[in-house]
Amino acid sequence: MAIRWLKVVLFLGCLVPVARLGWRAYTNALGANPIEFITHSTGDWTLILLLTTLTITPLRKLTGLSALIRFRKMLGLFAFFYATLHFTTYIWLDKFFNLHEMLADVLKRRFITVGFLGLVLLIPLAVTSTAGWIRRLGGKRWQQLHRLIYVSALAGVVHYIWLVKADLRKPLQYAAVLALLLGYRIVAWLKGASRKVASAPAAPVRVGQE
Repeated sequence: MAIRWLKVVLFLGCLVPVARLGWRAYTNALGANPIEFITHSTGDWTLILLLTTLTITPLRKLTGLSALIRFRKMLGLFAFFYATLHFTTYIWLDKFFNLHEMLADVLKRRFITVGFLGLVLLIPLAVTSTAGWIRRLGGKRWQQLHRLIYVSALAGVVHYIWLVKADLRKPLQYAAVLALLLGYRIVAWLKGASRKVASAPAAPVRVGQE
């Protein structure tokens, strides 16, 4: 019961940023450049939620709170939701669905290219987030596919760094968090690999080969 209520609280909490944007739009409080404000806000929340999603597994293992895993899917889907809003702001409010300009941007402006890549990588993760897809793919293949979230998060951080160019403080903060999460993942993988090697049975020695 407690987990169910915590999920409700988390769901409502994840809606706060978009509700805040809606209220600011209604009260004409989006600043001198509303499109830029919306773009930056949705981009920030995409990265925040992606990194929070990636934090669940190490936090669960370090604290022993296995129930944390139940919040990971919701956080990941909300990250995709805000990434979609971020992209929609670009194609609708900025480019007015001008496909020629959008394709030119994707091909010529590297921060848009890598940002678009990050969004595209999130699509199969969102589609296969259901229990049915986990069964179809099998646990191991599903886990391998969903490791793309690290690549998507990396693409998002690079997208932000290439976008701002000058004041890199905020994107570098995101980069530092992602580096810690990737470092944890690498260390955990190395420990697991070393345990497998240590527990592997020794090859039998044949007579005459001593």
